[in-house]
Amino acid sequence: MFTIDIIVKYTSAPFSVQRKLAEDAETVYQQVLESIRSGNPQVIELTCEKMPEKKIAILASEISGVQISQKSGAAATGRPPGFVALTQ
Repeated sequence: MFTIDIIVKYTSAPFSVQRKLAEDAETVYQQVLESIRSGNPQVIELTCEKMPEKKIAILASEISGVQISQKSGAAATGRPPGFVALTQ
């Protein structure tokens, strides 16, 4: 299972959706990147393959980061890898 985490400005927790295949996860990742790069105030709507009833809609101009990670049985520690919140 692949997780796509999306960090939104001024939000402490990432929004996440999951895909079963690496190709599908890469497609979602590229979709989010293209939306960020376009600079248009468009809404990105995503669903989750693991929980089909889970839907999120995010304003592309508010996204500050996106990452793909693969969930493995050994890495079930409770915190997703990659994003760190720094405070002063």
